[in-house]
Amino acid sequence: MDAANIELQTKRAECDSTENNFELHLHLGPHYHFFNGALHPVGSQTESVWDLTFDKRKTLGDLRQSIFQLLEFWEGDMVLSVAKLLPAGLHVYQTLDGDSLTLSEIELADGEDIFVWNGVEVGGIQIPAGRDCEPLLLNVLHLATSSEGGKCQQLIEFPHVFPSNAEVGTVFTSLAIPGGVVLINNTESIGEKNWTTIPKVDLKKTFREQGLRNGSSILIRDSNHDNSLLAKQEKWITSMNEIDWLQVKNLCELESEEEQVRISATVNTVVFDIRIKAIQELKLMKELAENSCLRPIDRNGKLLCPVPDNYTLKEAGLKMGSSLGLCPGRAPTSSQLFLFFAVGSDVQPGTEMEIIVEETLSVRDCLKIMLEKSGLLGDAWHLRKMDWCYEAGEPLCDEDATLKELTICSGDTLLLIEGKLPPLGFLTVPIWWYQPQHPSGHWKSHQDRRNCTPSQGGIWRAISAQGAPGDVHAEVSLHYLGDIDISEDATLMELKSQAMTLPSFSEFVIPSPAFLRAWTVESKRPSRLLRADQQQLKEYKLGRRTEICLEPLQKEENLGPQDVLLRTQMRLPGERAYALPMNMVWDAARGWTAGSLRQRVADFYSLPVEKIEIAKYFPEKFEWLPISSWNQQITKRKKKKKQDNLQGAPYHLKDGDTIGVKNLLAEDDDDFSTVTDDIGKEKQKQLALGKRKSQEALRVQSSHVFSGAETPARPRGPEASLSIHVGSFR
Repeated sequence: MDAANIELQTKRAECDSTENNFELHLHLGPHYHFFNGALHPVGSQTESVWDLTFDKRKTLGDLRQSIFQLLEFWEGDMVLSVAKLLPAGLHVYQTLDGDSLTLSEIELADGEDIFVWNGVEVGGIQIPAGRDCEPLLLNVLHLATSSEGGKCQQLIEFPHVFPSNAEVGTVFTSLAIPGGVVLINNTESIGEKNWTTIPKVDLKKTFREQGLRNGSSILIRDSNHDNSLLAKQEKWITSMNEIDWLQVKNLCELESEEEQVRISATVNTVVFDIRIKAIQELKLMKELAENSCLRPIDRNGKLLCPVPDNYTLKEAGLKMGSSLGLCPGRAPTSSQLFLFFAVGSDVQPGTEMEIIVEETLSVRDCLKIMLEKSGLLGDAWHLRKMDWCYEAGEPLCDEDATLKELTICSGDTLLLIEGKLPPLGFLTVPIWWYQPQHPSGHWKSHQDRRNCTPSQGGIWRAISAQGAPGDVHAEVSLHYLGDIDISEDATLMELKSQAMTLPSFSEFVIPSPAFLRAWTVESKRPSRLLRADQQQLKEYKLGRRTEICLEPLQKEENLGPQDVLLRTQMRLPGERAYALPMNMVWDAARGWTAGSLRQRVADFYSLPVEKIEIAKYFPEKFEWLPISSWNQQITKRKKKKKQDNLQGAPYHLKDGDTIGVKNLLAEDDDDFSTVTDDIGKEKQKQLALGKRKSQEALRVQSSHVFSGAETPARPRGPEASLSIHVGSFR
């Protein structure tokens, strides 16, 4: 009977899970940047998107709290917004509100994309949200006169992203075109009846109002051009079918009577026929028929991947009016790949090398061939695929895998990066030494032992020196120790142990790995505290680009999941300065409230809680924000109380933050700032003023360039003074 009950409960649990659990895709704001009208991942998809299985009967507040616990590195406000992957990239729609509502009530669907951010900006750029400003990926065609003295016209085609609520007339300013006539096409065909001229008065209508959608085409022509390519009735293109040719340039380094010829073709013409006809019209040697290929030329003049002879123009994706280069060498076969490659991550356009390899070639063999062709020696190299923003992407870790298995395609660019890859399942982690200021001294190197005295347990403790008070503005001191290769299954303690074996670590005297505190490094500063020594590295979601810094400790510590590590500094009475920082651990299990933090600080300094004032320091702004326990304010409408949570705005409290402490028994004023703050703010003010002046100069220059676009300046409203009165509640 007991076994039957257990089996029944198991089945009920499985049924309950099947019916009520669903999967959400969390897109993490810090791992994205806004580029070309939409959001794109900075690194790999695995680092940017996390999958979360959740019970849809739980509330939005439960989901938010679970994500907070999952993302230990999160700082500040957390806003959850529904997002959607569009052809232009990721776009944010409505923000999820109502923490007391269940996920079923707010109609979240299985597999929904959720963007996790602060609700305002990503990477310093404000993010447009909502259906009205959906980004549209449009094909822009611009019929321009070629540089050969107007001998022929070239149809330039390129993709561009526009907000759907932008006016159609913005194409001129966005593309730096003085003006002209705009024609639109909402079909895949380029026949003359599918193009519509937009009257000048309708240029103020939005792209959505004109019926444009993803994949629609826009043709921009000079309004003064007297060619019959534009319809006189300003409605249809009368002779779009006149563009039934391709331009082929002689790039075989052989002399010919013509540098380029125009070859008539249709979308069903085979590339081989065009190549042979081009060789004939250029009057080149017949031998080139067996050893040449056609390569598209982009608008920047770069030669792209050769086009197979057996493709039709439609299959090759070639548009009428495109430019092709007749080049020496055969095109790759169906089982071969044409790849670009370069040495290092700083690739200048046009410096890439080219190679044709079999798609069944392994990454290791491909690396050897590229090293040989580059004239490089040694085996301390690896390959990375260049990503969409021309930066080094994730490394090709599985060197035994074939290029086909890793979805490497013809036209991709691979980068030769110095440094041997760790085995599969391992991480290469750069290790830094982090030496903050401490009032009781800190670990010294061997060369400074003459100033140290031994204490219990063989620990070397520096003798406290009498000197200047601590400076909260001091630059963070990070000293590079070296790289370690370590398994993702290893624990944080094992990482610390392995770091201690680095040769450059020998100058420091550390009794054991337990006397080290680990942080991730971002922007050359400690960022996220890694607190659980026995937790596996893969559970921290470090990623392959994470760097770790190690901070020496005077004694072992065992921080719990609710413990917050803060740097506290006591204000020196009568001076605009602070004493050296001290580490304080605050147990936030009962809530991240101001009252709880104030009580902990008071106990730490053995002062009455009513006789202290505390403030968080924001080094990037050179500002101190007082933390008061009287922050539960009722709105005028008295609908709800403001949440007393220091993790949210405006404090964004996290591990490693600096807390200034003022003893009201010694001084009673509201000022937490220092002289260095005044200097830093003045420098920031001067930098902002210089930036504003340069932007104004650029705006004036741009207005001269685009004056032909007849874009009226938006009138500004009259300025008015604003007075803010703050009452005293002491």
